Amino acid sequence: MSEQLTIEKLMSLMPKAFVPEKAGDLEAVIQFNLSGEGGGNWAVTISEGSCSVSREVAENPKLTLSALASDYLDIITGKVNAMSAFAEGKVKLKGDLALAMKLMTFFKLPA
Repeated sequence: MSEQLTIEKLMSLMPKAFVPEKAGDLEAVIQFNLSGEGGGNWAVTISEGSCSVSREVAENPKLTLSALASDYLDIITGKVNAMSAFAEGKVKLKGDLALAMKLMTFFKLPA
């Protein structure tokens, strides 16, 4: 990506980057609580083969991911390994950990 990737831009790209075949019949809300500069609370809803994103706190998410916005961007851009970030406590997960392991495969972000 030629311009600087921000959390806001990343979240706006998620519905277009969603690969329905990878998610199958999954019905889930994933809450992203990203702190620090450029962060925010985002609810990503995967339902009926589509993905939508809203800037809010979901009532009962299937998975909650909490991290610094900068750390999450480093994971998405491949600068940091997701498992290493989790092991180091940079990413905290609550809820369906199996979903967390598959989450990245549901999206194909442009290079």
